[in-house]
Amino acid sequence: MSMFRRKEASSDEEKSKRLTLEQLREVRGMLSFIRPYRWHFIGGLVLLFFGSMTFMVFPYMAGELADVATGKSKLGLSLNQIGLILIVILLLQGVMSFFRVIWFAVVSEKGMADVRSSIYQRLIGLPVYFFEKNRVGDLTSRISEDVNRLSSVFSNTLAELIRQILILITGIAFLMISTPRLSLTMLATFPVIVVGAMFFGRFVRRLSKSRQKSLANTNTVVEETLQNINTVKAFTNETLEYTRYKSEMGKVVDTSLKLATYRAAFASFIIVILFGVIFFILWYGATMVQNEMMSIGQLVSFISYTAIIGAAIGSLGNFYTEIVTALGGTERIREILNEKNEIDVPQEVIRPVVEGHIRFENVHFEYPSRPDMSVLKGIDLDIHPGQKIALVGQSGSGKSTIASLLMRLYPWQGGKITLDGKDINAMDLASYRSVYAIVPQEVLLFGGTIRENILYGHPSATEEELMNAARSSNSLDFIQGFPEGFETIVGERGIKLSGGQRQRIAIARAVLRNPSILILDEATSSLDAESEKVVQEALERLLEGRTAIIIAHRLATIRNVDCIYVLEEGKIVEKGTHDELTIKEDGVYGALAKLQFDI
Repeated sequence: MSMFRRKEASSDEEKSKRLTLEQLREVRGMLSFIRPYRWHFIGGLVLLFFGSMTFMVFPYMAGELADVATGKSKLGLSLNQIGLILIVILLLQGVMSFFRVIWFAVVSEKGMADVRSSIYQRLIGLPVYFFEKNRVGDLTSRISEDVNRLSSVFSNTLAELIRQILILITGIAFLMISTPRLSLTMLATFPVIVVGAMFFGRFVRRLSKSRQKSLANTNTVVEETLQNINTVKAFTNETLEYTRYKSEMGKVVDTSLKLATYRAAFASFIIVILFGVIFFILWYGATMVQNEMMSIGQLVSFISYTAIIGAAIGSLGNFYTEIVTALGGTERIREILNEKNEIDVPQEVIRPVVEGHIRFENVHFEYPSRPDMSVLKGIDLDIHPGQKIALVGQSGSGKSTIASLLMRLYPWQGGKITLDGKDINAMDLASYRSVYAIVPQEVLLFGGTIRENILYGHPSATEEELMNAARSSNSLDFIQGFPEGFETIVGERGIKLSGGQRQRIAIARAVLRNPSILILDEATSSLDAESEKVVQEALERLLEGRTAIIIAHRLATIRNVDCIYVLEEGKIVEKGTHDELTIKEDGVYGALAKLQFDI
C-alpha cells in the first residue's frame, strides 16, 4: 500500500510539472489579446523603465545633500542646485507616470474587452450539450470574476512587478559600485527569499484556483435560485436556498482564510529575514562611518537604497501572489476558448432553398451525458415536402429527441438523416438551421420589449412585416391593448405576459422567420381551453404550405395531420392517420385516444 501511495505521489508531482508548462502556454495565449495594443504596452514599458531609473536618482541626491551639509560634496553642487534637480526629476516623474497609467489602461481595458468578447463569442457558438455539462453560474463567473482578475494584472500588477524588478536591479547596481562590502552582506539574503517565494507560490496557485471555483459555485446558487424564484416560493424553500448559499460561502471563506494564512506566513518570513538583515546592515554601516571608512552621505544613500530595495522585495511577494492567483482564472478562461465550437460567430447566414423532404434512416442515439442509455433505437421516418406529421408517445419515448437531432443539437451514433436527399451533417450548420422555426411548449422570452422578441425571428424585418406577423399569430389585439404597445417590456423570461400571450409571441416570431420547416413541441399543452383555441388558429395559419413536425400529448390537436408516428421506448411502434390508428385493435394510439376522448 505504501509503495502504491509513493507511485501515486510521484504521478501527482509529474502532473504538477506538466501543469506548470501548460500554465506558461496559457499565459502566452492570453498575451495574444494585447497584441493589437502592443505599441501602447511597449510605450508604457519604456516610460516605466525611464521612470524607474529617474526615481533611483533620489537616494543618491539625498546622500549628496548630507555630504553638502557636512562639507564633503563630491559633485561640487550647492543645496539650491540639488533642490532644483530634485524638482525637475519630480516633474519628469509626474509626466511619465501620467502617460504610463493611460497607456496601460488602454491595453488593459481594450484587451480585456476582447477577452470577454472572445469568451462570449465562443460560448454562443458551442453545442447544447456543453451547457448541459457546465452550470450557467460557473460560466458567468469565468466571464466576470476571472477576467476581472486578469484585467487587474494587465492594468496594474504586471507594470508594478516590472517596476519593482527594475528598481531592485538598479538599486543593487548602485550599491555594488558605491558600497560593495555592505552590498555583499545584504545580497546574501536573496537566495533564502527567492526559495521561500517559490515554495509559497505552489500553495497559493492551488488555493486560488480552488477559491475561484467555490466563488463560481455561489454565483450558480444565486442564479438558479433567482431563475426559479416562483418554485422556491411555492415550496417555501427560502431557508433551504439560504442554507445552500451559506454553505458555499463557507467554503469560499475557508479557502480564502487558508490562502490568507500562507500569505501571512510569507509576509512574516519577509519581515523577519529581510528587515532583520537591514537592521544589521545599518549597524554595520554606522560602525564604518565611525571608523571613517565611508562618509555620512554614502551611508544615507545606502540606507535609502536599502529601504527601496527592501520595499521592492517585499512587494514582489504580493505581486507574485496576485499574478499566480490570476493564472488560476486564466486556465478556466482558456478552457472555454479551447472548446470546439459548432458555429463560427460572427458569420453571414445564407438561407438555402429547400423543398422540405426529411428522412431518418435507422437512427440510433444516446445523450453524451448518458452514453449507457439508448434513447432512439433504429428510427425510420419519411416526411414529404409540405406534409404534416405528428409524434406521439409517453414522456421519455424520444419525441423531442427526434426534433433535437433534426436541428443538429446533438451528434447521433448511428444511421443517417437527410434533407432533400442531402446528408444534413454535410451542410453548413447555420445555413441549415435557418430553414427551421420552432414553437416550444415553454416559451422563455428575452427580457426586452415585445417588438424585440418578435423581431428575433427576423431582425431586419420591416414594420409592415412585423404587423403582419403579429396579426397572423392573433397577437395584434392584445399588444395594442398595452399602453406602450410593441414597446411593452415583457420582463425576465416574459414573466409579465400570460402563457397564451407568450405562446402567440413565439408564433409571431416563427411567422416572421418564414421557415420552410416548422417544429411544434407541445405548443398548446400548457394552455387553458380559451387560450388554446386562439393559439391553435394562429398555428393553423402558420402551418399552411410548410413541412411540419408536431409533438403532441393532446391528440385532439393532431387529428387532421397526414401521418402520426407512435413512439415507445425509442422505437416507432405504429404509424398512420388518426382514423387508421384509432380502429386498430390493441393499438397503443387507440388506447391513448380512447382514454383522452372518453374522458
